[in-house]
Amino acid sequence: MVPPDDVEPAAALAGEPDGFERLWTPHRMVYIGGQDKPADDAPGDGCPFCRIPALTDEQGLVVHRGSVAYVVMNLYPYNSGHLLVCPYRHVADYTDLTDDETLEVAALTRAAMRVAREVMHPDGFNLGMNQGQVAGAGIQAHLHQHVVPRWGGDANFLPIVARTRALPALLGDTRAALAAAWPTTTKG
Repeated sequence: MVPPDDVEPAAALAGEPDGFERLWTPHRMVYIGGQDKPADDAPGDGCPFCRIPALTDEQGLVVHRGSVAYVVMNLYPYNSGHLLVCPYRHVADYTDLTDDETLEVAALTRAAMRVAREVMHPDGFNLGMNQGQVAGAGIQAHLHQHVVPRWGGDANFLPIVARTRALPALLGDTRAALAAAWPTTTKG
């Protein structure tokens, strides 16, 4: 099949027009391919959650740094404003957190919800921690609490039909807005 002069060669290979527009998200292939996932349980350079604290807030998409845990934007968000609360220490299982880590992860989760409400006005949240591969943990070796803002009607056909998410704001812009609104203390 030889395409007409006014048609891109790749478009001609796609077959007959079907009335659908395509939303290409090639940046997602690094996630699907497993880039930045630790190869084993060892802390350090192989673990993104161990590397992030050494970066600037802007480079690492860090929203807030606590004493034993920090808050970071999810690089592969389910929704705009999707945050992760991570202990600095490389630990896989929630039951292995110290008391101080457990308290700060909880306090930072509460603060993340309050800040997201103030900045983004969500109607609700999904909170969760996936422990183990069968539970959906993408990075099993370093636990992280998900804080996902939700809005009425935010679920649409794209994730189900096209395995694609439409996000209305850039991660850096969202990080800056949330970081600017973060309270000076995270108590209660």
